Amino acid sequence: MEGLIAGIVIIGVLALIVLALALHIVRQYEKGVVFRFGRIIGERGPGLVVIVPFINVLRKVSFRIVTMPIQSQGIITRDNVSVDVSAVAYFRIIDATKSVVAIESVEAAINQIAQTTLRKVVGQHTLDEILAETDRINVDIKEILEAETFDWGVLVTIVELKDIQLPETMKRAMARQAEAEREKRAKIIAAEGEYLAASALGDAADIMMAHPLALQLRNLQTLIEIGVDKNTTVVFPGPLMSTIQEMGAFLSRETGAAAKLVDPSVSDRASKPAEGNGARPSSAEASPSA
Repeated sequence: MEGLIAGIVIIGVLALIVLALALHIVRQYEKGVVFRFGRIIGERGPGLVVIVPFINVLRKVSFRIVTMPIQSQGIITRDNVSVDVSAVAYFRIIDATKSVVAIESVEAAINQIAQTTLRKVVGQHTLDEILAETDRINVDIKEILEAETFDWGVLVTIVELKDIQLPETMKRAMARQAEAEREKRAKIIAAEGEYLAASALGDAADIMMAHPLALQLRNLQTLIEIGVDKNTTVVFPGPLMSTIQEMGAFLSRETGAAAKLVDPSVSDRASKPAEGNGARPSSAEASPSA
């Protein structure tokens, strides 16, 4: 009786082992490749998969995107500058059978070929191109990796340069260059401002020459601005006095012209006081010659 119970227990344990080897669960993001005596007989989708133990072997392959960092590589650019460049690559398996049969370790193979491709592509560009045209370099690396890994059943989705380390001497040189560039732009902007200001002042001078009273109005505005601070000092610009004289002479001429239009004899009477105000005639001019 005890031997029968032991036999049942052994049979039960063997049955559990056989079931464990025969039943497999393939997740939604996986596919199973079934081998029979070392030969592929097909692929199995997600769900419960039953195989014959010790005859069939199931290899599960994940179809999720894998993030693979590319170690920093010491690279000499086309203009002989030493830089350290690191990157990151994203890839996923699209053919389970090829990824199992064509290559032993997909991730290790892609890591190695990504490093060599990074050195080759970055070394073909100058330092300025590496810093300014990162997107184009990313596309070039991605296209090369796609061509190399297509036969492995792998699709490279994204390649991005992650970090670019420059020598300290190059950093200082670039800082000086950037500072000189900013100073150049500042001087150009200041010169353009001076040019625009000079042009505006020239236009204003032309307007004031055509309208003399405009200068007087500007002088009065300047006096108002000076008086804002409640200063006790009164400032009279030099042009103000000459402008007042010009206005007086202008009004005198206008008054004389208006009076002449009313009574022409006024001009004769107006000319006599002018003669009286002159120098006294000499004796040669006062008496006729003999």
